[in-house]
Amino acid sequence: MNVTERVEALRKVMAEKGIDAYMIPSADFHQSEYVGEYFKARRYISGFTGSAGTVVITQNDGGLWTDGRYFIQAEAQLKGSPIRLFKMNEEGYPTVEEYLADVVPEGGTVGFDGRVIPVVEGKALEEAFAEKQIKMHDTEDLIDLIWEDRPAMSEEKAFLLDVKYAGESFEEKLERIRKVMRENKACVHVIATLDEVAWLFNIRGNDVVYTPVILGYAAVTLDKVYLFMDERKLNDEIKQSFGSTEVEIRPYNDVYDYVKSLSNDQVIMIDPERMNYMLYKSIPAGVAKVEAENPAVLMKAMKNDVEIANTRNAYIKDGIACTKFMYWLKTNVGKMKITEITAADELERLRREQEGFIDLSFETIAGYKEHAAMMHYAATPESDYELKPEGMLLVDSGGHYYEGTTDITRTYVLGELSDELKTHYTTVLRSMIDLSLAKFLYGCRGYNLDILARQPVWDLGLDFKCGTGHGVGYILSVHEGPTGFRWYIVPEKHETHPFEEGMIITDEPGIYIEGSHGIRTENQLLVKKAEKNENGQFMVFENITMSPIDLDGINPELLTKRERDYLNAYHKQVYDVIGPHLTEEEREWLKEYTREI
Repeated sequence: MNVTERVEALRKVMAEKGIDAYMIPSADFHQSEYVGEYFKARRYISGFTGSAGTVVITQNDGGLWTDGRYFIQAEAQLKGSPIRLFKMNEEGYPTVEEYLADVVPEGGTVGFDGRVIPVVEGKALEEAFAEKQIKMHDTEDLIDLIWEDRPAMSEEKAFLLDVKYAGESFEEKLERIRKVMRENKACVHVIATLDEVAWLFNIRGNDVVYTPVILGYAAVTLDKVYLFMDERKLNDEIKQSFGSTEVEIRPYNDVYDYVKSLSNDQVIMIDPERMNYMLYKSIPAGVAKVEAENPAVLMKAMKNDVEIANTRNAYIKDGIACTKFMYWLKTNVGKMKITEITAADELERLRREQEGFIDLSFETIAGYKEHAAMMHYAATPESDYELKPEGMLLVDSGGHYYEGTTDITRTYVLGELSDELKTHYTTVLRSMIDLSLAKFLYGCRGYNLDILARQPVWDLGLDFKCGTGHGVGYILSVHEGPTGFRWYIVPEKHETHPFEEGMIITDEPGIYIEGSHGIRTENQLLVKKAEKNENGQFMVFENITMSPIDLDGINPELLTKRERDYLNAYHKQVYDVIGPHLTEEEREWLKEYTREI
């Protein structure tokens, strides 16, 4: 079936069940950003392939809500379908809740699978619907009734992340979690997000594309731990790593029965941002709830010394691959056939040559010319451009290594550029550098510092419709809370926590001109303490990305002395660190592309 036929099939089921509007978000049962094939219901019903968005279908309308990263892509992929684009955070467009409260008749019914929306969203819908007494049909997955060849849930095996990589044992992490529980007077803590389950148990898997996690939930009590997961995924090495802790392994879906069995004398600690609505509604009414952010969120964001040392090594490996790719691209474009897809494949091949490589950390974005204006563009055989010795190629990519997770963007110059393109290229570089150089007092958040990256772009009367940076997990999700860079607050992004020592954050401003070009330059920053005095604790960033920035796009006259000095020092470091791992020919080339300007 095509998209129109799928929508009509859904509408037929909705009519049979008395549902006026049906909502299909992007998430799985754990509010994951990237999801396994089984959970791609929103993609199935709409044809939109971006990682974020919510579809709403009524009997005479259909809408997709997504953010600025995907506006261009969504317009193209929705063309000719019965679903129209609603631009999130843009003037003139209602939110999903506002739209539903407006179009659904009084006393009508909105349907959704309560397992794929978080508690906070479920409560927001309750509030939005109260005035018109709109009912919620939240116990059924209607997409499952029409998706005849739906893929099965993953049965991939899990693997243990040794303490030499994790830096802390399961039992040590568990005691830290229990300390927070005791402080909150809670006797049960349910963990429903996959990356936090994986972090706590030091296990990784392959159940979600680009995110090495395993489908499962955990419930921590003060004397026992329950792990709700397919036990066949766990080997003896993993079970032995639990040490003396009593861990009871139960089937994946038994978590709902476990929660229902809690007694009224128990106190449960939950995170309403990170628990699905159906699981929340399974908690008996008499059980006291403590609502607080999962303690693992901040714990895993603040990397320990072992994780930091390992991540530095991961960036050396990643830098070798990226530098070799840049050499290959710059020396071969126009001499052999290279396309967006074959370029991405070559970069992946070079990463896989590195010891300890596990997988890509997200689908490589390789956008040539105007394709780069789509922030999360991924080439298909139909859209695949051949690269010529002209214009620019934007490549945003990353990998999971046993030593850590990487995320890097470089925009490569393939031929002569106009003065405007050089201005845009240099402005993006200035934005990245200016944020990298920040020195600030402890307590600052991303929205306090984002202006440093935006100002050079805003000075041109331009903007980029996305955040400037995000936290990065340690062999977990490449997008990790609770801290990031953005000039305004988006509550569902969970990125407003103060910067803490040990956090790793991306710095990736850009300029995107629809129909023309896109430019992004991205390094990762490690948050560190600087001096402490009567004014407070000062903080700084240390760049840990090791790969040259293409000098062919830079107009040096637009750089301040401070920015030029930073770039020259950075390139000297890249040459010193990466150069010894290259061939003599590659090293001579790198000397030219890391020269002082």
